[in-house]
Amino acid sequence: MAAAALAALVVLGLAWRARRIAVLTAASMRRRPLGANGVVVGGDAIVCERRGAPAVLIIHGAGDTPQTVRYLADALYAHGYHVFAPLLPGHGRHVRDFRRVSADAWSAAVTAAYERLVDTQPWVGVIGVSMGGALAVQLAATKPAMPALALVAPYLVMPPHIERAARLSWLWGLALPIVPSAEGVSILDPEERARNLAYGVFTATALRALHETTRRAFAALMRVQPPTLVIQSREDNRIATADAKRAFARLGARERRLEWISGAAHIITVDYGRQAVIDALIAWMDAHRPSAPINP
Repeated sequence: MAAAALAALVVLGLAWRARRIAVLTAASMRRRPLGANGVVVGGDAIVCERRGAPAVLIIHGAGDTPQTVRYLADALYAHGYHVFAPLLPGHGRHVRDFRRVSADAWSAAVTAAYERLVDTQPWVGVIGVSMGGALAVQLAATKPAMPALALVAPYLVMPPHIERAARLSWLWGLALPIVPSAEGVSILDPEERARNLAYGVFTATALRALHETTRRAFAALMRVQPPTLVIQSREDNRIATADAKRAFARLGARERRLEWISGAAHIITVDYGRQAVIDALIAWMDAHRPSAPINP
């Protein structure tokens, strides 16, 4: 009897797990239709080409797509820059792809994108948003000749409860490998929030990869030499003010600046006040590019 009861519980548990995965996956995919190339419509890599012009590599955040940096990319391009914002591995596709990600794959993709730009453009600056900021820090720590780095709400310190969840994800992930995204609203502007193409869920695998990415980036901060601008919202729902200050204090760059904004949540490249963020990023790139004028 006991064995039969245990078997019944296992069957019920597996059925509940499968049903929960199906429900969360369907909810994510329903609002994010995929194109013929398997990428969510509107979420593919951004390439704004200007041969021979100074270039900027923009790296998006965890679970998101280059859609969150479209305004920034367009503004940089209009200002005369070549712009490339790649779609990170496992992002902007089917939810199952978000279950097959790793910190190594993300880092390798960013390094490859940067090195391709260095091979083809005369000057390459880097902007990282959220987890993209953590990846940009790792890149900059290995590229001391990088002329300019900007970190937008960089995810460099995990809140304690998220870190605990990441460390235990191997356990709870067996029961439920996909969970709804937490930590509140990351975009206060309702129109921009509706446009966002993030998964809306997180996977146990992705959380472990994010934890490892954050850990590596925090350790690399002291090795960052390129001039670095950090822009942070005081109302960020994912990054505490004290954590942002602590990470900034570890930066090894001799030239560094921390700018605060108010009125936006975490994804400040699309939220309220985004124009001030975009203007500051363009000004930082302009201040560190070659003195020869660039033609819009």
